Amino acid sequence: MDRKSFLSSLAAAAFAAAAFPAAAQTITLHGASQFGDDHAFTKALVRFEELVKKYYGKPIAFVLHKNSELGLEKDYFAYMNQGKAVDYGIVSPAHMSTFSKAAPFIDAPFLFRDLDHWNKVLDADLLKPIADEIAQKAEVMLVGYAGGGTRNIFVNKPVRNLAEMKNLKVRVQGAPIWSRTFSAIGMSPTVIAYNEIYNGIQNGVISAGENEAAGVEAMKFFEVAPNLSMTQHAITIRPICFSGKTFKTLPPDLQAAIVKAGKEAGAYGRQVESSEDGAKLDALEKAGKLKRIAFTDRAQMKKLADPVMEAYAKEIGADSIFNAINKIQ
Repeated sequence: MDRKSFLSSLAAAAFAAAAFPAAAQTITLHGASQFGDDHAFTKALVRFEELVKKYYGKPIAFVLHKNSELGLEKDYFAYMNQGKAVDYGIVSPAHMSTFSKAAPFIDAPFLFRDLDHWNKVLDADLLKPIADEIAQKAEVMLVGYAGGGTRNIFVNKPVRNLAEMKNLKVRVQGAPIWSRTFSAIGMSPTVIAYNEIYNGIQNGVISAGENEAAGVEAMKFFEVAPNLSMTQHAITIRPICFSGKTFKTLPPDLQAAIVKAGKEAGAYGRQVESSEDGAKLDALEKAGKLKRIAFTDRAQMKKLADPVMEAYAKEIGADSIFNAINKIQ
């Protein structure tokens, strides 16, 4: 190629780069999940990716880091707050309490009567004030609500009633409401990291933990605590989160796609987890890996927890949300 041709091709390349800067680099979004492909959370995040691509309609790349490759949910939330490493993920509200005292209330024990009540609360968007506070203080957006698993207590001995539950050393999430309600019920709650529960029970540091079926299955908690006490003390809400810092850098049509996809992927995640819950427990019990233990004192358990819930709601300024949730029939 002669000098004239070279310069003209260089000029053409420079013009193309200036005219179409977006073509030079495809946007890449990084997600994170503590679990593998079979878990409801991972499935919800894959659906989120599919829907964003569909609604955006332009080239975009997603990288979903699975099986705790980038740490645990508390790490994901910190990364999203900082606008680095993780752009989206599903995070337990307990890990948002540093920025919003009201955040763990989304997922508090004994907040919902049953799945029907839970669904109605989400459909009514009663949690919006909390989502707004998290967006403002943590710069993390709650773009959808997954979850739907009913939480029970897995324990290394049968626990059938409050008498047998007394002083039970149980691992709880870090948010204060969990320790307070479980203490009021008569247990001895302990906060340890999620990935330390198995060894904690194995080594006698704790005797029990609490989780939905998907978590019990994925983490093999049944190997060290094969008795599942059917306390049904909580129905999970697991927000699909998106980094506010990342969001601000994205083009408006991609922002719109993320908001729309988040809501739909959350609904999909709820449907997956709530429908899989019973089936997972059936399969584990049939395989002889765990035994469901009927818990006879749930009404009394809730009665002991209610005053704590009411006081906590007032303390964190969520009493109006608490009252609105209770009014939903």
